[in-house]
Amino acid sequence: MPIYVKDGGTWREISSSAGTQLYVRDGTSFTNKTITNAYVKNSGSWETVFTLFDTPTSYSTATGSVAVPANANAIHFQFAVGGGSGGVGGASYDKAGGESAGAGGASGGYISDKVFSVTGGETLTVTAGAAGTASGNGYNVTAGSGGPTSVSGTSSGSLFSLAGGVGGSGTGGGVQGPLRSNSASVGGAATISGTVLTSGTTVDGLNITTFNSGPVGTFNSNGSGTAGTNPGNCGGDNCQIQGGSGGASYGGAHPGPSGAPAGGSDSAGTRGAGGGGGGAEPVSSATTGGAGELSYRFMRIA
Repeated sequence: MPIYVKDGGTWREISSSAGTQLYVRDGTSFTNKTITNAYVKNSGSWETVFTLFDTPTSYSTATGSVAVPANANAIHFQFAVGGGSGGVGGASYDKAGGESAGAGGASGGYISDKVFSVTGGETLTVTAGAAGTASGNGYNVTAGSGGPTSVSGTSSGSLFSLAGGVGGSGTGGGVQGPLRSNSASVGGAATISGTVLTSGTTVDGLNITTFNSGPVGTFNSNGSGTAGTNPGNCGGDNCQIQGGSGGASYGGAHPGPSGAPAGGSDSAGTRGAGGGGGGAEPVSSATTGGAGELSYRFMRIA
């Protein structure tokens, strides 16, 4: 919205494009000041006629190179999470006297409703972590780890890096035995490097401590991912065992999938959760982890 002042009987627009500037008196001298809000009195009530930056009500999920708007100085991440690792497939034997279930994948590190300082006009590099792949079935197999979700700025530097879940494995084993050794997955870590804002109000009146629309439901949350379950082996030839469940993401707010039952199947992980492990006997396959994600909007803190 343009602003006009009356200059010698003529209304003039205040804008750099119009070649005019507005000054305010600060102490004893007139000086340039950034005007964040302007009000007029209408029938006894003050009404806003100008706000320097209006906080969007919608969120962006764009990745790659993202320009910070010129008048913004903060960014609110509704949520972000690293990629979940895949599950480990099951293994079966002829004479080992047991069967092996694969470990479930782990979730990535996360943040929920966190606000960081940024510089207007800088460029952010935004990356969402890839989902970890499931391993095959059998012996000496390792599940793929999830990719990191990260944001860094040309002026602000690294804001955060949310590591993906690390895949579990099944080592050793063979048709005649011994049984496979099964190692659990590991949750991804959350590394917070940027300037975090824990209080403040936007120029359009939003108190940032009330932000709680993310998965955790609490302002200024972050944490490491969660490992999937690791059932290991069952005893007795042709025993049946279900694969491990995938680790939940966002501190348990978003569940991981169940592991696949013997001879069955299950769903892949979503939203950074780990994939489900495979079971036996008969052997069943594991599933992939959930891809990393993020959701954010720019704002200006007064």
